[in-house]
Amino acid sequence: MISTFLNALLFQAGYNAALVALGAALLGIAAGSGGTFLFLRKRSLLSDALAHSTLPGVGIAFMVMVAFGGEGRNLLGLLFGSTVSAALGLLAVGWITSRTRLTEDTAIGAVLSVFFGFGVVLLTVIQTMSSGYQAGLEGFLLGSTAGMLFSDAIVIAVGGAFAVAIVFFLRRPMTLVSFDPEFAAASGINVQRIDLAMMGLVMAVTIVGLKLVGLILVVALLIIPPVTARLWTDRTEHVVMSAGLIGGFSGYVGAALSASAPHVPTGPIIVLVSFALFTFSLLFAPARGVLAAIIRHRRFRTRLHRRQGLLALANGEAIRDRPTLAVLRREGFIRRDGDVTDMGRQAAAKVLRDESRWAMARRLHQDNDLSGRYDGSTPIEAVLTRDEIAEIDRRMGRPTLLDRSGDGR
Repeated sequence: MISTFLNALLFQAGYNAALVALGAALLGIAAGSGGTFLFLRKRSLLSDALAHSTLPGVGIAFMVMVAFGGEGRNLLGLLFGSTVSAALGLLAVGWITSRTRLTEDTAIGAVLSVFFGFGVVLLTVIQTMSSGYQAGLEGFLLGSTAGMLFSDAIVIAVGGAFAVAIVFFLRRPMTLVSFDPEFAAASGINVQRIDLAMMGLVMAVTIVGLKLVGLILVVALLIIPPVTARLWTDRTEHVVMSAGLIGGFSGYVGAALSASAPHVPTGPIIVLVSFALFTFSLLFAPARGVLAAIIRHRRFRTRLHRRQGLLALANGEAIRDRPTLAVLRREGFIRRDGDVTDMGRQAAAKVLRDESRWAMARRLHQDNDLSGRYDGSTPIEAVLTRDEIAEIDRRMGRPTLLDRSGDGR
């Protein structure tokens, strides 16, 4: 299986497998980068409504093609039907939101439930039909590349490339509308058209991904990559780019895994690869990861123990807290027998002096923001300038003793 997987990764598992992997990568890039704008706009749930709204269109398109003597499983015909159905679902959500007092999430829940239920009924009816080659139609629920034709792979690849092009050309106005629609309108951007473009992009990704990922799981490809990228960076353009790369990698590797295990559905594999990347990011991202949060918390506790211990030393108080004693010993402020070192005396004197400086700074500035930046462990040199500290020392009637090292430990 490993050799088959490597062959699929290197485009050596057959022409169709290579096209499917390329199409999945393009679809992942488009889904990740396009889904970022829904994520920023706080409309991620709307992609769920669009995905579930496609099912009735698939069923009706199949019936229509069979009624006119066709095979019924023509991908272009099924995608056209799902496009019409998804558009009707989107219009229904908009109409309910604008014409009633229901919130958007309530409208989305109602629309996706009704459309999906209607689609399931249609699929049940289709399974009882005596003709039409309905076998494999359920692949639109979970995605499947088994039996995919060359023309199907071309449609997916071209659709994914088209969606990527939309993201590239409209990334700036969509970013501005996602963050500040009022400012975007004042800048001359037609917010309504950009919103429609966002919805059209998501609808295109959803529809193109039906055969590959399935309508149930295509939502994950639109949401997981942006959330994963957000764990690594704060800059919008980096989130869009990273989400596209994460989505493309998930689609490419997932399609290769599916090609090496033909009996495993493609959609779940792609989503599981995306989720694995999310789990890794959640644990190890340097800014928002769980491990980084644990390290920051431990460092903060260490700083608090250091401050409390040094204040106790400066005031001649006994220290009974074991973690505080451990920190002071580890950093060389006290010896193993409990005697204070010269470095400990100097550090204790500075901490006591800084406490007085902070009290004077709050009286002088009466600045709530300044008070908020003082957490009991931040060195005063990290918040105030040298001139401000010198002025505080002058007001206190003390000589200025600025620690050049900043005591930034």
